[in-house]
Parts: sequence; C-alpha cells; structure tokens
Amino acid sequence: MCTWAELTTGRRIKLLRGSDLTQLALAEAADVPYGLVRKAEQDRCELSIGSLLKLAAALQTDPTVMVGQQAPRQGMSLGTRAALRALSDAVHESALGEWDGCEDPSGVEALSEARDGAWTAYWAGDTVTVSALAARVLMEGQARYSTASGAERERLGLVLASTYRVAASCATGYGYRDLALSALTSAKGLARESGDPVLGALLDSTLSWTYLRSAQLSRAVAVAERAALRIEPSFSTSDRPHLLAYGRLMISAAVAASRGEDGSAADTYLSQAHAAAARLGSDMKLHGTNFGPTAARTEAVGIAVALKDYGRALTLSSHPDMRTLPAGMSKVARNRYRLDVALAQASSGLYDAAGDTLVKVGLDAPEWVKHQALPGVIGRRLASVSTARVRRIGELIGVPLIG
Repeated sequence: MCTWAELTTGRRIKLLRGSDLTQLALAEAADVPYGLVRKAEQDRCELSIGSLLKLAAALQTDPTVMVGQQAPRQGMSLGTRAALRALSDAVHESALGEWDGCEDPSGVEALSEARDGAWTAYWAGDTVTVSALAARVLMEGQARYSTASGAERERLGLVLASTYRVAASCATGYGYRDLALSALTSAKGLARESGDPVLGALLDSTLSWTYLRSAQLSRAVAVAERAALRIEPSFSTSDRPHLLAYGRLMISAAVAASRGEDGSAADTYLSQAHAAAARLGSDMKLHGTNFGPTAARTEAVGIAVALKDYGRALTLSSHPDMRTLPAGMSKVARNRYRLDVALAQASSGLYDAAGDTLVKVGLDAPEWVKHQALPGVIGRRLASVSTARVRRIGELIGVPLIG
C-alpha cells in the first residue's frame, strides 16, 4: 500500500475531493477550468503554483497536503476539513486583532450562549457546529473585548478563554497540536487577566491532554500535577468548582501515567480523583468540563486498559453502577468508554462481545469513530478469529478495520 507521499498529485486531488465534490464543482469552487481539474486528476498536466493554491483552498486543505509533504487525517470529510480551517483562521485572526466585519459585535449574553453551544457540539462530536459557533465568539468577542471595561470585560475574558479552550480541545482531537497550543496560549492570557483559578486549572487539564496526544507523557503528567498542587482543595471545605478542577487534573495525570505504564503513579492519581468525585457526590459540569462519580469510574476502566490489566477493566465495567450509563453523559465520553471496554473484551477473548460493543460505537458516533485509533486495534484482534466478521463490522460502521 502506498503512503500519501508516494501517491501522484492527481491521485491526492481525487482522494481529497472524495464523494463530496464532482470534478465540475471543484473547478467552479477553485475558479479554474473544468478541463484543468480533469487533466490534473489524470496526471496529464503540470499544475502552476497559482492553480495549486486555488485547488487547495477549494478542497479546504493545505498546499503541503496536496503535494504530499504531509498527509491528511484519515477519513476526514471535506466538511470537517473546512470546519477546522475556519476554526484555525478564527483562533489566529482573533488573537492578532484581525476582526474586520465585527463593527457591531454581539453582547456578553449572546456570546455566552454561543460558547455553551460550541461545547455542547464538541461533546456531541459535531465539529462543523463547534467551528461555526466558536469562530463567531472569538471574532465578535475579541472585537468587543478590545473596548470593554469593568465587569463586562471580565465576563468577556472568561467567555473567550473558555471558547479558545473548546477550539484547543477540538484541534487536539484531530491531532492539530500547533493549533491547540495557539488557542491555549490565548486562553491562558485571558484567564490570568480575569483571575479565575478554576478556569486556569481546566486549561492546564486540556494542555496535559494535548501533550498526551503528542506522546509527551512526562510533560502531560507534570502539567497536570503542578496545576493540581496550585488548586488542591481541602476536601472538607472546598467548593464544588475547585473539586471539579482538581478531580479532572488528577484524571489527566492518571491517564498520562498509565500510558507510560507507571501503574503505581496512575493508581495514586486515580485515588485522588475518586476522592474528589466522592466529595462532589454527583456529576457536575463547568466551563464545558464534566466530572464526578461517572467520570472517575469510566476513566478508571480506560486506565486499567492502558496498563493492560484487562481483567480489572472488565470487573470495573461490570459494576452495578456502570451497567446503565447516565442519560446526560455526552456522546464522546460514552463512546470513549465503550471503546475501552471493547478493547478489554477483545484482549480477554470475548470476541463476540467486543464486536457488538464496537458496532454500538460506530452506530452511535459514525463521524467521530473515524478519527479514533482503537477501532483498528480492536479490529486486528478480532481478525485473529474471523476476518470476514471484522470486514462486516467495518462496512457497517463505515471504518475499514483491516487491510
């Protein structure tokens, strides 16, 4: 199988166009002749720099992807690529003060509502809506923030910081590390100016996850641990927001430690997360973050899987409290947990159960699952028993699980 770099430019254009666009539609979107697109896909012409840039813009991708210097994310649709490009533009242009066209920006209440909508869309796996709402908040919010003062400026700062955070979370999920770090840089500055330690701690939780996804495990642990020490609560007197932030940071540290196969450290951090969850007593949502007993239990399963303690993972997942997930649990969190369970099942020889769990994930979150690594890992383990069934599952959920 050829790598992306080994494909011809014409083949790359055809794959990027996919089924979303016809050749004619691509030509019209790029403002180039139809014949140019047809010949380019057949590798019968040499594209000029100008045509290459026009086609890349129409396909909502970077010219470096077009020429094979970097590969696109697997399974990413044209709509998702366009959404991430728009989100990237908003993150950078808003921070640079390039908010032309925002002469009459929305007020704090409307921007807060849009920010909340972006978080809801994020946890539902709806990247297009995340981008549309977050871009609006960042551009209009920064325009208003530049002239605001007093209480309005403080509230706008918190709204903007939280919105940069959802942008960073979305970017991290797709492997766009540099975009995530840019968004978090802007968010941290706003959080410091607004003086909200809880939001600042949650930003570090997202930063820890960004490092985790970049395989910088020691940095992921260190960031979460330092932030937790700054906000460490007294379990007898602390308010719920501080408990939420502390618990989420302990989860971040535990997950990163487990990926580094440090079971002792992971268990220590996880026990602190369970303590914070017990003190909270019920699940809580703040600044787009969910934490409480449900998160502590489901993350414990994922940590056991990362440590290859599949028996423990299955024992935890079979606890009475885990048999029925809360109705309010987000689609993304629910299916992350299910993938962990499916991997534990497949690794324990429960192949039919693993296949059924994987199908549930694919049907519940068909777009989200395309960008996850675990389905492929699970598919390869199931293929040791029946490649035919794995192919059927892949066709059912729209994800090729084996070659």
